[in-house]
Amino acid sequence: HITKSQHLLLSNFPSTSSRLLVTMRICSPSRVITFLGFTLRTQCAQSFISPSALNFIGLSKSTTMESSPALDMVRNRGLEKREEGATPLPGGMTLYVKPAADGKSVGDCPFAHFVRMVLHEKNLEYELKPTTPEKKPQWLLDDYGGKMPALRHRKECYVDSEVIAQYLDFFFQNPSLSVEEKEQKGATEAAAVALNGFFPAMAKFIKHSPNGDEEDVELRTALEGKLQTLEDHLSGDGRSGPYLVGNGELFTLLDCSLAPKLYALDVCLEKIKENPIDLKGKLPLLRKYMDDLFARPSFQSTVEYGPETVVWGWGSYH
Repeated sequence: HITKSQHLLLSNFPSTSSRLLVTMRICSPSRVITFLGFTLRTQCAQSFISPSALNFIGLSKSTTMESSPALDMVRNRGLEKREEGATPLPGGMTLYVKPAADGKSVGDCPFAHFVRMVLHEKNLEYELKPTTPEKKPQWLLDDYGGKMPALRHRKECYVDSEVIAQYLDFFFQNPSLSVEEKEQKGATEAAAVALNGFFPAMAKFIKHSPNGDEEDVELRTALEGKLQTLEDHLSGDGRSGPYLVGNGELFTLLDCSLAPKLYALDVCLEKIKENPIDLKGKLPLLRKYMDDLFARPSFQSTVEYGPETVVWGWGSYH
């Protein structure tokens, strides 16, 4: 149990948009542990802590400090012991996602699509469950506020697409969807900075009605600024590959996260906003990047909802 002030402190750890800091793993039986000065009641004292969290609290794997269960968890990225059975294994995964209009097929949620791309890239099998509000499991409502996407992995559950993606990339590293910072220092952070503010600007513009009024023009201009930032990032020196991070050679979690959002943008600009932004003419590198993402098998195999469902989802604001 975490107080409101403690929750706010934990939620304000410095991070990039794709960096998981602290995730408690839920199993049984119930235990109480103390971590970073907080008394946390959890059903299991297992968690995993990202390197950025270690840096924030001034710890590293080489730090010499008095041993304690909490510090050992930090040193070992949250696994109390590196022993057989401590690391999650493939199988037993169920993904709960927003449904489409029929309540049965997959909806257009870009965050759920992000998770599905990660699962596909890692060749992990899972059961997909589009779930209406009235059909959400009681445990999902009681323990996680009914949030989706939600990944149930045997007895554990994770919500929030970035948390799920980091969990999958940490424990199922073949292939890795993260750039080694020692090889391309600051590459992920630079890409995250280029993405900063894009999706909120996109959402505000797409949702606004009517098209073409004074506020719509202002929102379009703000979005164009964010798109130009992406274009500039893709034109940086030293790039040899088509993807977002570093030299562009490695497909990463940031690409997985961005692809469904850019797809929604592409559909909505044409179908809802009447083509106010010429991506191919004004932002050719971004247009090519989008086409490369959309051609990737992990995208193609998870975009069955199509333009009609995107228009259904975003058009409801008009």
